[in-house]
Amino acid sequence: MRKLILIAIIGLGLISCASQNIRKNMNSPKEWKHTTNIYEVNLRQYTQEGTFKAFEKEMPRLKNMGVKTLWFMPVTPIAQMNKKGSLGSQYAAADYTSINPEFGTMDEFKHMVNEAHRLGFKVIIDWVANHTGWDHVWTKTHPEFYLKDPDGSFHKASGMDDIIELDYKNQEMRKTMIDAMKFWVKETNIDGFRCDLASWVEVDFWVEARPEVEKVKPLFFIGEYDELENPDYGKVFDASYSWKWMHKSADYYKKNEPLSELTDLLKKYSAIGDSSMRAWFTTNHDENSWNGTEFEKYGDITKPMAVFSATWNGITLLYSGQELPNMKRLEFFEKDVIDWNGEYQMADFYKTLLNLKSSNPALRGGDFAVSTYFLNTTANDKILAYVRKNGKDEVLVVLNFSKEPVNFTIQDENLSGTFSNVFDKTKRDFSEGKDFNFKVSDFAVFEK
Repeated sequence: MRKLILIAIIGLGLISCASQNIRKNMNSPKEWKHTTNIYEVNLRQYTQEGTFKAFEKEMPRLKNMGVKTLWFMPVTPIAQMNKKGSLGSQYAAADYTSINPEFGTMDEFKHMVNEAHRLGFKVIIDWVANHTGWDHVWTKTHPEFYLKDPDGSFHKASGMDDIIELDYKNQEMRKTMIDAMKFWVKETNIDGFRCDLASWVEVDFWVEARPEVEKVKPLFFIGEYDELENPDYGKVFDASYSWKWMHKSADYYKKNEPLSELTDLLKKYSAIGDSSMRAWFTTNHDENSWNGTEFEKYGDITKPMAVFSATWNGITLLYSGQELPNMKRLEFFEKDVIDWNGEYQMADFYKTLLNLKSSNPALRGGDFAVSTYFLNTTANDKILAYVRKNGKDEVLVVLNFSKEPVNFTIQDENLSGTFSNVFDKTKRDFSEGKDFNFKVSDFAVFEK
C-alpha cells in the first residue's frame, strides 16, 4: 500500500514537472515570438507627464487592443554635452545602467515592468550599442573604449554630432557592454532587446553577447538592420527590419512605380527562409519625425499597408498613436505630446488584426509549417492578394494598392470553400465566385 502511495506521489510530481515545463516553454521567446506583435512606446511624447507612472494607466487599453509586446525607446539618461534641442536624443546615452530622470526612477520602471507582466505583456527595451553621448560615464572612466580620430579626439558618428562611436576591437569594452545588458535583465526582468543600428556593430559581438546575456533567462532580440543587406545577422536575431520594403513601398505610392517591384521584393524576403523573421511597419519614431507620418507616405493605401504589415509572414510593429490615428510628425528633441482625444478611432481596426495574428495558426511568423503564396488576379498591377496556410487553417488577404476603384477576379483554383470576413463577419463561399468590387483604400481579410 505504501508503495502504491509512493508511486502516486512520484506520478503527481512528474505531472507537476511536466506542466511546469509546458508553462516554461510557452513563456520562452522561442514560442511566443511566432504570435506576438510589438508596440513601440515613445514615453516622452506619450503623456503630458512623460513618465513610467503615467504610461502604466494606458496599458489596460493596449492590452484590450491586442498588443502583446511593449518596446520602450531608450530609458537611459541622456548626455548633455553637444545634445540636440532642449531635451536631447534618447539615443545618446550618458550611462548604460541608470534611468533617465525625465521618465522616473528605477523603482518606478521596475514597477511598470511588473505591472506589464501581470497584464500579460512582454517588455523589451531599446539597446544602443554602437555609440554613446559625448559625456557618457565611460568617456571619463574608460576613454579607451572609444574610437579616436587621428588627433586623439572621440570619433563622432557619421552625420550625427551628438554621439561618438565605441571601439569593438576593445575586448574589455565588449565585456562591460554585455554586463550592462545583463544588468537590465537581472534587475528589471525585461524580456529582450530592440538593438538600435544593429548592423553598425560587428556581428561577432552579437554572436558573443546573446548567449552570454541569455544565461540569465531566454530573451527576444530584434535588430535594426535589413537581412537582405546583412544576412549574417540573421543567425543571432529573432527578427530584423524590412527597410528595403518600407522605402520601396513609399516610392511605389509616391512615384507610381509598378506593383511588380513590390511583389519581386517580397519574394526576395521570403527566400531568406523562416529561421529568422522580418518586421513590417508603416511608421516608427524615425520615420514619423524625419520622413513624415504614415499618411504622408502612403496616402490612399495607408490602411491596406497596415493590413499587410499585420498579415504577411513575420512580426508586426506599431508605433505610439497609430490607434488614434496620429496625424502629426512628433518632435524628436523637444516635448511634443501626441494629441490624444480619447476616441482611438483605429483601435478596433488594429484589435481585429492583432487578435487574428495571435490566434490563427496560418499567421504564425517564422514558422516552417506555414506557407505563403500570391494569388493571380485580373488586376495584378493594382491588387495584392495572397493566402497564408497552416494545415487546415487559411487566411486570405486582398488589398487595393492602387489609387482608384478596381473590379477584378481572383484566378486561382486552389482558393475554394467558405471563408469568414474578419471585419464584418460575413461569410463567402469562393467555390461560387471570386469577383471583387473594390473602392479606393479597400481591403478584405478572410479566415477559413
